Amino acid sequence: MHLPHGGTIPSQFPLSNKWKTPFCYVVEDEDEDEEKIMKLEGSCHCGAVKFVCESKHPVPYQLCYCGVCRKTAGGGGYAINLAGEANTLSVTGKENISVYQATIQNPEDSSPRVSSGRRSFCKQCGSMLWVDDPTWPQLIHPFASAVDTELPLPPERTHIMLAFKPSWVDVSGNAGDKMFPRYPDESIADWHRRLNLQC
Repeated sequence: MHLPHGGTIPSQFPLSNKWKTPFCYVVEDEDEDEEKIMKLEGSCHCGAVKFVCESKHPVPYQLCYCGVCRKTAGGGGYAINLAGEANTLSVTGKENISVYQATIQNPEDSSPRVSSGRRSFCKQCGSMLWVDDPTWPQLIHPFASAVDTELPLPPERTHIMLAFKPSWVDVSGNAGDKMFPRYPDESIADWHRRLNLQC
């Protein structure tokens, strides 16, 4: 099946004519209310850590070129984070997880500070798994590279933190891609809403 904005939907997704986004599916909660989500399953490279979470905004469209993402998870010069619901995160192999909080200093900062973002990774193989931040406790941001679930192809991408991109990284955007020296002008949820791709 083809997405309305390009790309294809793998056959394992249960489809519903009720929703505009065929990669999302309906779940019923304990109160028998229906909710649209995409279940994201992920793991580290060695298999010591596996995780599952639900996402209402699962399209991997935002490429971050900041030094922390690039050096911890971005072999191509950037990392891609998804948005998941933190209260749905289920992890096996928790004993194999370590957390990294980067010390950062932007050009305008007078001194370095420890980032509130917590990057969880497998301490056995080093695979980055997700980022969370107590500033937004409802969110978890799995790295797309750790997600095993087939993800939808984005119709456009957003390139952020380009002010920190090294010269060797080629930003080969497509028509319609948005570029930002720092943060984007819309949230992950707003991007999905604008393109009718939210679950």
